[in-house]
Amino acid sequence: MTRSFAADSVGLVVPQTAHFVEPLALECQRVLSAYDLVYETYGELNATASNAILVCHALSGHHHAAGFHSAEDNKAGWWDVCIGPGKPIDTRRFFVVALNNLGGCHGSTGPASFNPETGQVYGPSFPMMTVKDWVKAQARLADRLGIARWAAVIGGSLGGMQALQWAIDFPERVAHTVLIACAPKLSAQNIAFNEVARQAILSDPDFHAGRFYDHDTYPRRGLILARMVGHITYLSDDAMKAKFGRDLKSGHFHYGFDAEFQVESYLRYQGEAFSRYFDANTYLLMTRALDYFDPARDHGDSLEQALARARCRFLVIAFSTDWRFSPARSREIVAALVATDKPVSYAEIDAPQGHDSFLLPVPRYLAVLAAFLQRVEV
Repeated sequence: MTRSFAADSVGLVVPQTAHFVEPLALECQRVLSAYDLVYETYGELNATASNAILVCHALSGHHHAAGFHSAEDNKAGWWDVCIGPGKPIDTRRFFVVALNNLGGCHGSTGPASFNPETGQVYGPSFPMMTVKDWVKAQARLADRLGIARWAAVIGGSLGGMQALQWAIDFPERVAHTVLIACAPKLSAQNIAFNEVARQAILSDPDFHAGRFYDHDTYPRRGLILARMVGHITYLSDDAMKAKFGRDLKSGHFHYGFDAEFQVESYLRYQGEAFSRYFDANTYLLMTRALDYFDPARDHGDSLEQALARARCRFLVIAFSTDWRFSPARSREIVAALVATDKPVSYAEIDAPQGHDSFLLPVPRYLAVLAAFLQRVEV
């Protein structure tokens, strides 16, 4: 029996792999001699290649942004709420590209890949990546796909940082940029959260200095703790109160240290699930790329000077209860854009879910995104 999909779903999708042999010079002064990028596309590229949208993923994201990989698959892509026929990123109008960044663990070349120069798994020897490196690799993928200029580059959280870097590094190749729940650089507090998560992994005896592949194990406990720390920062206090409160699993105290509260059980479940599919070296690399992001650094520590290069129209979206990347951080970007006379729209969405709001079907948020993209000429 053939499975039917909802009318607003892109349906079955097949990941593709682009192999590159042109060396990629990285900011860390190392070079990737060859690499793969795994990506998915939704919709059809028009005759003039003017309707392409690039979707950039956040820390734990990947290329599977919409649709399903099989008829038996019940888990849609991570941004299925936004991508599809009639959805804000309407695949009846747009050709959408989503990829797994270099250093990832979902098919693109990363720490778990084999180093062609040694025949061994890269592991901790995989070069450190930055947002600028990812954008450079994404530009090469665009070249491969015949896309000279994106109708829009869109991302949330770390994905928004990539979209911002695109507008600065390749201003002639971006017509519109959408920045959702992101910041122009991390605060000291955010760097601190990332460091606690990294130390959880680095101190796990099963990490083996990043060579855990050779020991047929992985730092399960470290990854669980790292994910638990991260997940707390993705939710607001109100969201956690509404979802869990102080509810007990069994209705009474056990006077021990097992998971007695529902919120404890939830965090442990999320951490356990994450530890089974995410590579520890990739987690270290991705969080450090977050720490390093600061486009103003290359422009006299002036965000205004950095954004003066941009030629696109911007939409900046923030969420009222997002304390990981608060609305104040989005307003810093907006202020710099206004100061440099760039066309920018700003929306601060009242939503109780915290940072994770950008992944959820918040009606006002979806309406704002849809309205902006409807005005994009293709």
